[in-house]
Amino acid sequence: MTKDHAVQAPSTGRHRFDYSPWAFWSEAGAEEHARQSALQEAMLAEHPGHTYGDRCYISELASVDNTELDLGESSYVAAGAYLTGSLRAGRDCTINPYTVVRGRVRLGDAVRIGAHTSLLGFNHTMSDPDTEVFRQPLTSKGIQIGNDVWIGSHVVVLDGVVIGDRAVVGAGSVVTKDVPSGSVVAGNPAKVLRWRAPRTERAASAGPGDLAGSVASFGDSARAQVEEVLSRCFDGKTDGGIFTDRPGATPTVRAQCDAIEIADMLLGRAPGQLPADRQISRLRDWQDPTTGMVGPLLPDGSQRRPEPTLFDEESGYHVLCAGYALDLLGSAFPAPIRVVADARAADVAGHLERLPWSDNAWSAGHWVDMIGTAHLWNALADEERHPGSYEALFGWLLTHADPRTGMWGLPRPSDGLLQIVNGFYRASRGTFAQFGLPPAHPERVIDTVLEHARDVRYTRPERQNACNILDIAHPLWLTRQSGYRTEEADALARRLLADALTHWTPGQGFGFQAPLTGAPVHAESVPGLQGTEMWLAIVWYLADLTGLEQLLGYRPRGVHRPEPHPGVDPRGVRRP
Repeated sequence: MTKDHAVQAPSTGRHRFDYSPWAFWSEAGAEEHARQSALQEAMLAEHPGHTYGDRCYISELASVDNTELDLGESSYVAAGAYLTGSLRAGRDCTINPYTVVRGRVRLGDAVRIGAHTSLLGFNHTMSDPDTEVFRQPLTSKGIQIGNDVWIGSHVVVLDGVVIGDRAVVGAGSVVTKDVPSGSVVAGNPAKVLRWRAPRTERAASAGPGDLAGSVASFGDSARAQVEEVLSRCFDGKTDGGIFTDRPGATPTVRAQCDAIEIADMLLGRAPGQLPADRQISRLRDWQDPTTGMVGPLLPDGSQRRPEPTLFDEESGYHVLCAGYALDLLGSAFPAPIRVVADARAADVAGHLERLPWSDNAWSAGHWVDMIGTAHLWNALADEERHPGSYEALFGWLLTHADPRTGMWGLPRPSDGLLQIVNGFYRASRGTFAQFGLPPAHPERVIDTVLEHARDVRYTRPERQNACNILDIAHPLWLTRQSGYRTEEADALARRLLADALTHWTPGQGFGFQAPLTGAPVHAESVPGLQGTEMWLAIVWYLADLTGLEQLLGYRPRGVHRPEPHPGVDPRGVRRP
């Protein structure tokens, strides 16, 4: 090869500072400094909306096309980076080689971003299936990243995400939900692996917009305070020790069960106020051997015998709460729920027809919840049932679901969609959810719930109660796999979750009704065991809908367990 045709080797280190900009201000010479100053002056002249702090560096090999760009002191943009939209960065921020930052993005101080990472503060809409996606409008919620955050290489952060202070995002992660302050996350989708900051520091750094941090802090606080919550509602002088819903209230069957559920969620064991075997024997002794039902406690401490019929309204919920309390304690009812085991298919269908679906769908759903759960306990006990009775229950529900709402019953002028939404939750919980079967019209259910949630009579923070919010959260969770209107469901879940976390009273728990600031104390807003058990479940469902459930550190396993009971299959038959 002749000298004229020889390949000339590139100048060694020609682009060293473009790809290693952290060394520029300490190692570059006067000529390179002058060239960088000239570049920044030219960019400022071309883009009046840009500002650069002292000792910033921008590679000539980066594509910087921002409408707004504010780089803090000692921040840099390396070669191959692609920047568009509106970016504001604090001091000591790094945008390393081939990083993409687009849309509306806000970085705190000392945010270090690895190479080949993408922060995408915008998204395509795809609501019109007849229009090509690239022709549909863009949306932008923006990305917000706190102080002292390390984002590894090849990470993707999607629009709408908030990453809290002192968080670390592992290489290759896809971040679709908020990252709590002080957490270390990784994976696709990114999940919390461990904590970089202690709990007290995480709680202190969780700002108003840091929902993930607030969820994590709530889970820590609830576990730390649960013993105080339970002790507050324990009457050690009555019947050898018994739980009441609130201090001074009369003991009830449900209060014992709520205490067991709360302790199981937050402590992973039975309440410490009584030996577990004492709690088991009490619940088992309360079951009537003739009907299999559990009658209510009377004010004098005695127990009313259940009615010998298919449905006793005062005893119905005890099939759920007492059955699941025993289940959590590793036990079960001593006898089957005989009034359900003895029911024939015609009895079930006939009673379903007679229920007050048109004017009291919640009451109707309450009965369905009871009979579905009774089938569960009977199946686990290998109790024989009349052929077709279980199938009659599901068959009637599937064929009578209104294809316009996905639910049963009709709205009422007095309270809108409240009755049918609440009735759907109760009926579907004891049947489709408990046995792992899909409801008939999931997309219409979502439409109905989202429409109902706009009714401020029930969803304004000060008007919320546990029943009404659970009956929104659970149907959205049950139908989440449809992928229908997920952004709206997510936004609603985030709003309700933020509200729910504010309802907790330190050391006392939740009241059934949200606390009314500045108003006289209402009995239902006084913290108690029922409100605490229900709101803990609500917080879990809403956190799961928003991808934050792992931050809570608990999962319901009783009445409000999210997955079907593992002991039975969808046919209502005990698993071997």
